[in-house]
Amino acid sequence: MESSSSGTTSSTIQTSSGSEENLMEQRKRKRMLSNRESARRSRMKKQKLLDDLTAQVNQLKKENSEIVTSVSITTQHYLTVEAENSVLRAQLDELSHRLESLNDIIDFLDINTNGICSNPLTGPETDDFLANQMNMNMCYMNQPLMASSDALLY
Repeated sequence: MESSSSGTTSSTIQTSSGSEENLMEQRKRKRMLSNRESARRSRMKKQKLLDDLTAQVNQLKKENSEIVTSVSITTQHYLTVEAENSVLRAQLDELSHRLESLNDIIDFLDINTNGICSNPLTGPETDDFLANQMNMNMCYMNQPLMASSDALLY
């Protein structure tokens, strides 16, 4: 009888050790599946991050290209305006010099005529039409010439 009792115990031990192995095997499979799922989620997350960064790089490249184009256009416009400004400054200097010369001539004529409309161009050589016109115009040249914005339009 003793032997039967000992056989029952060993079969119980074997059954319990078999169920423990089975339980451990199930846990191992469950852990393995969980790890696979976790790795899959990690790969998906990493791929999404990579896709987002790639989209951001493309967007920044596009914006950079637009900025470079805008800077290029602005630089070209600046150079055009700078050249035009230079021409206008040269014209201003030339016109200012002409105005100063004309005012000097008027001052000279005013000093020589002393405010009286005499005919300083009389004599045998002043019979031509131009000299007579100048004599008539000198009577009306008492005021200096003034520049206006209309004078710059030509």
